[in-house]
This record gives sequence, structure tokens and C-alpha cells, in this order.
Amino acid sequence: MVALSTPPPQQPSSTTTQDGTISTLHPDILQTHILTLLDGPTLAATACASSELYALSTEDKLWRNICTSSWPSINDPTVSSIISTFSSGHRSFFSDSYPLLHHHHHSSSFLTTSTEYLVSAVDIYYKDVAIFSKVEKNETLTDWFKCSPFRVDMLEPKEFVQTLIQYQTGEKDSFVKQLEENMTLSWILIDPKRRRAMNLSSGRPVSVQRHWLTGEVVVKFATIMAGDGGEKEFVECGVMVCCGKKEGGEMEVREISMGMEDMEGRNLTGKESLVVIQEAMERGERRKGKCGTEGKGRYEEFVERKRERKARKQKMEKVLDMVCIVTGITIFVSSWSFILFS
Repeated sequence: MVALSTPPPQQPSSTTTQDGTISTLHPDILQTHILTLLDGPTLAATACASSELYALSTEDKLWRNICTSSWPSINDPTVSSIISTFSSGHRSFFSDSYPLLHHHHHSSSFLTTSTEYLVSAVDIYYKDVAIFSKVEKNETLTDWFKCSPFRVDMLEPKEFVQTLIQYQTGEKDSFVKQLEENMTLSWILIDPKRRRAMNLSSGRPVSVQRHWLTGEVVVKFATIMAGDGGEKEFVECGVMVCCGKKEGGEMEVREISMGMEDMEGRNLTGKESLVVIQEAMERGERRKGKCGTEGKGRYEEFVERKRERKARKQKMEKVLDMVCIVTGITIFVSSWSFILFS
């Protein structure tokens, strides 16, 4: 009697690795109901698990949803069109724009390229609720841009943005602390020609100050980047958000601007800023970090270095003044001695 062998049961479609099965779910279910729940860093880590997960995790639709939920401003048609030219679409854009940006060393061999314009995509949140989203396009070819101080304004002089944040006139320190803990900002700068982007914000504020007379509150975000040596050993890219009280007690945003200055406190021109921006965009590292904690620490270190640099400069100037005075007195005495004894 011949024993009949039982055929092995048919295995369901699954995503596998060399070590075995990691999921018996159909790829469509995995992609639609699981991968859509992941944030950017987790999705990127998932893509490294296997070739099958890589194929599922690199779908542009997944990354587009992550990007637009993180930065509503990029729904703008101009930005969407630029992102479509990136090497891996929204995945490349997220990789470029996810904070924090670290750029500590300037290379003299780096070659800049002319670009017609830069695009700023700005989003401001308060308690994880978007209170401002806008895209601004700035040309970079005119002599006016190259020679003038680099500055990008997201609002016109008399324009303002209404918010539902209650402006607190009493307990000054409490309101300042409330803004420092709950306001976040993303300022993504995009170079269409290089197909690169970077986030110029520290995430959370590095300082919040209220003017004693007008009551206006200035919330500052900053990123420190390597300059090109000399006075621009390091440069600060600062974003200022000015808020004030409107009738009814709510707070309104009256100014959102970005500029760059060196360690001497001098504003960089458009031409100088473009050199720093393009190298940081191309060679800067993007690291996951605690927004506000690390960014504020780097800003405070930059401010301390500026203070020390200024103190050394003042000391040197005093020494030079003393040398000039002594030299002048010596010449004066020598001249009179020559006259008296000649």
C-alpha cells in the first residue's frame, strides 16, 4: 500500500526577509492601513527592513501626505510643482526639510550656482494648531538683491494675521513662557535649480521678549550655520515673529521676517547669504533632535562667542588707542626737545 503524501499548505502572500516572514498581510492592506499611520522617521526606518517594505514605503503618495500634514504651506501649486522635480519627490523633500540642520564647516572649494529665485514655505503652529501658512517667492539675480541686506518678509507693512490666542496683559513672564512653550515655526527654503531644500528654523523659539512700552512680543527662531571665514566664521539665520494685541484681547501676528548676520552683528547681503545657503543646503546634515532644546543651545553658544569676540575687539581697540596716545606724546615731546635744544 502506497502512502499518499499530503501537499504542504499554500502560503499566503506576505512580505518576507531572509530570516522569515514578518507579515502575512496583503501588501495593499499593509500600505493602506499600516504605513499611512507612520510618521516620516518611522516610515524611513521601515523602508530599511526589506526590499519589499522598501518598495511599499517609498510610494510618493505616502510621503506627500506626511509632508502636507507637517507643512500645509507646500500645498501651494508652485511648491508642489518644484517638489515633483526632486529626485525622489516628496521623500527627498522630507529628507531635506526634516530638522535639525547642522552645518559647521565651510569648504572653500564649494562652487555656487546662479538661481533665478528662492521659495520660502512658512508654517507657524500654536499648540499644534496652524495659525499661519504662506509661500513667498524671492528673485536672486538683480543687483538690488546681491548688494542689499538679505531679508525675506512674509507680510506687507500693514498686513496682519488674526489668531485665537488670548493676549495676556498681566503676568508678563507667564505669557512669554506660554509662547515659548507652545509656538513652533517651520521656514523651509527651496532652491528650484538645485532641487534642494532646508529648514531654517530652530523649531521652537530661542528667545521670547515683550516690549515694556508697546507690549509687542518678539518671538525669535534661529539656525546657526558655518560662514566663509573671517567675520563670517559662523552666521545666524534669524526668523522674527512680532505679535501684538488687537481689539477684543486676541493676539495678532504683525511681522514675520528672516535675515542673516555674521559674528560682528553685520547683516549679510543677498550675494553673501546665497553662498552660505547653497552650501548648507547641499552639504549640511539633517539630524533628528529635540526642537528648541538643541537649537536654543546652539544659538546661546553663538551669542556667547559673539560677546567674547566683541570683548576681544574692544580690548584690542583700547590697546591701539593707548599706543597711538603714547606715540603722539613721544613725537610731541621729541619735537619740543629738538626745538629747545637746537
